[in-house]
Amino acid sequence: MPVRLRKFIGTILIIVLVLVYALVANTIAVATLGNAPWWGHLLYFLLTGLLWILPAMVIIKWMAGPRGQ
Repeated sequence: MPVRLRKFIGTILIIVLVLVYALVANTIAVATLGNAPWWGHLLYFLLTGLLWILPAMVIIKWMAGPRGQ
């Protein structure tokens, strides 16, 4: 697969990942954090704000192509 096509597909995947992840994370927060203390909100949004980076790193590695190129 050409590098340009791989990067285009990866960019679209990252955009979709961020949008879906944000919707799911906020839906879970609304459903579960209603009566939680402020530090519970802080911890939840800190963790979920960083957790999306893991699948994004996999996509970025795929976009870079195989090693040795």
